[in-house]
Amino acid sequence: MASKFTPSSRPRPARSPWLVLFLWLSGAAATLATIGTLLMAYMLIVMLPKLPSLEALTDYQPKVPLRVYTADHVLIGEFGAERRHPVRFEEIPEVMKKAVLAIEDFRFYDHHGVDFISIVRAGLADILHGSAAQGASTITMQVARNFFLSSEKTYTRKLYEMLVAYRIEATLTKDQILEVYMNQIFLGQRAYGFAAAARVYFGKDLKDITVAEAAMLAGLPKAPSAYNPIVNPKRAKIRQTYILKRMHDLRYIDAAQYQTALQEILRVKGSGKEFSVHAEYVAETVRQMMYAQYQDEIYTRGLNVVTTIDSAEQDAAYRAVRKGVLSYERRHGYRGPETYIDLPAEPEERDQAIANALLNEPDNGELKAAVVIAVRTKEVQAELLSGDTITITGEGLAFAAHALTAQAPNTKRIKPGAVIRVAQAANASWSITQLPQLEGALVSLTPQNGAIRALVGGFDFNKNKFNHVTQAWRQPGSSFKPFIYAASLEKGLGPATIINDAPLYFPATQTGGQPWEPKNYGGRYEGPITLRTALAKSKNLVSIRILDYIGPKYAQEYLTRFGFDADKHPAYLPMALGAGLVTPLQMATGYAVFANGGYHVNPYLIATVTDQRGIVISQAQPLVAESNAPRTISARNAYLMTNLLHSAVQRGTGARSNVLRRADLAGKTGTTNDSHDAWFAGFQHKLVAISWLGYDHPKSLGDRETGSGLALPMWIDYMSRALPRLAVYSWPRPSSGITEIDGELFYDDFLPGQGFVTHIDTSQSLLTGEGGAISGANIGVSETEKKDIMDLFKGH
Repeated sequence: MASKFTPSSRPRPARSPWLVLFLWLSGAAATLATIGTLLMAYMLIVMLPKLPSLEALTDYQPKVPLRVYTADHVLIGEFGAERRHPVRFEEIPEVMKKAVLAIEDFRFYDHHGVDFISIVRAGLADILHGSAAQGASTITMQVARNFFLSSEKTYTRKLYEMLVAYRIEATLTKDQILEVYMNQIFLGQRAYGFAAAARVYFGKDLKDITVAEAAMLAGLPKAPSAYNPIVNPKRAKIRQTYILKRMHDLRYIDAAQYQTALQEILRVKGSGKEFSVHAEYVAETVRQMMYAQYQDEIYTRGLNVVTTIDSAEQDAAYRAVRKGVLSYERRHGYRGPETYIDLPAEPEERDQAIANALLNEPDNGELKAAVVIAVRTKEVQAELLSGDTITITGEGLAFAAHALTAQAPNTKRIKPGAVIRVAQAANASWSITQLPQLEGALVSLTPQNGAIRALVGGFDFNKNKFNHVTQAWRQPGSSFKPFIYAASLEKGLGPATIINDAPLYFPATQTGGQPWEPKNYGGRYEGPITLRTALAKSKNLVSIRILDYIGPKYAQEYLTRFGFDADKHPAYLPMALGAGLVTPLQMATGYAVFANGGYHVNPYLIATVTDQRGIVISQAQPLVAESNAPRTISARNAYLMTNLLHSAVQRGTGARSNVLRRADLAGKTGTTNDSHDAWFAGFQHKLVAISWLGYDHPKSLGDRETGSGLALPMWIDYMSRALPRLAVYSWPRPSSGITEIDGELFYDDFLPGQGFVTHIDTSQSLLTGEGGAISGANIGVSETEKKDIMDLFKGH
């Protein structure tokens, strides 16, 4: 029986493996073509119309901060949410460009905005990781993302990024794209762009960086926090080493450069140390002045302010204030550790506890915070924030010797866990010190036009932002006497006038309250002495008698010629002892009148303001002595007072200044009631400087602390660096108005026997109330006014 054949039972012919592969590849290609076509259609129909305009890129206007410079163009301050310093492509050093290209996009000049080889590599990595974790962005794509897109990691955003990158490449040259990237990229510490980062991390211009520094900066774009050399120095070093290897492999640097860069020790600036000159009070004052005029615009407009500050003199002033305050601290004993912490036994926990404690007690200039980890008989070991352990021995323990004994109170004893301050000497040895409670200030200016040369408003800006130069209203003490003496010259008194240096007493019936018995410093009296000697020796009782003779009301009006506020100096006898209120800047302005020959000039700090293109938008037009400044005292008054103040620094309370070996200095010390304030006000023809020390909450500086012992050394330290620039000056005597008789100076119209006041006998008016000042305390004043008057009289 014949078998029946059916189609299903027929044997199938075997297919060639090559045919199967061909069909599979054909299907895959068709599928990919379809997907590609659909994707292209999607990009053209949906995505292309949504692409942003490139106007923000072609008309690039970065948010540039306000920058503050000294007169010699040293950067001292920068204000803005973003630190930027845009530079042109040709200003970027080759080593910086090569470092960036090596790590970010070494094929940058070969592709057209998208590097497909890198995309395939990244795509495979993403598939293996199961997410869009691997980046493949070229520099052009990063520019696209930074300017126009979000940083989310999705495939849609990546497509937009590629499209925008193509448009950028079609619009800008490669060099233009790289310039934008290197000015725009965020690099940590609020720095945008490599020029800003070079200044923030290394304190130098981009053109001056080394290969090693360039590699360190090039590592920041990937993760500015993780590779920040300030915050994470170890990670940053690993990243830098990898980039240097890439640069060497790509032959961007040779073997010698590679080895040199690997071995170079980088000096990274800590946070807040971006500026080479300490002028924080100056910068903040400028910021406030600029904000008052331009409001929030100052933080983004790229304004550049050039001040009148001289960088060398500013540095000298800063160091003088620090030295003066710390010298006082060393004389007045150690107060004990700042705080205590528990030290865990586990090393890692111990290190973390120390780090946390020191982060809460930041370094203060040369005064570094440290945690004591061991105390022995003649040795203290402490750990710094850097993790370094230091050993303090010998003289380094002297200041805190009592705190190391068993007799020291538990709250003041140096023991393991104590947080202390240490300082390193020039010979690398360490010593225990402490943060001062005392404050100090110094300001100097050019008396001919009021240009401020140096301004230090306190011991440390980060510790206390209160500007004592401009904001602290303090009693000037004896440093105010010259203004009373200047007024007296117009009333017939002169250097040869005899005044009795003898005790005075005002009973309660005359003062309207408590009795007042002013005294000389040290309680010494010399009887009848000349006005010249009285000023040189700062005799309080003589000053009171002079003020009583000329009248407090007249003196109060005369003070305004020097720029003082009359209402800050009530017209009563304590005004003779500097019982009113002044700021150090006011004192500098007042003494400038003597120094410039009798003209009132206004102090100013801002010389010019320019925009980021360098166009001047504001320029100072100061009052200038002998030009457009008003004359407020006569030339003969200014000359005679300078002559008297020269005697004070040569042979009087300011004689310490002789160490400067200058014959052209004049000035006056000042110590207030109960030694609450210490002053020195001094000048040369081209420079006036005022130094001050005191507590923010006034209290005695100590019975033996005076302007001569405290403020004058600070003034000398500053002037020792400022004066060598100035030629020795001899004040010319006015051609008329002054006559010399027997070696002493007189006004022409107040000669002996012709109006000159040979002596003052004020005992009657002072004791009976006929002198206006005392009687004014009893007649026609309210109880509130009477209390204010008595506050002036207390203790002077």
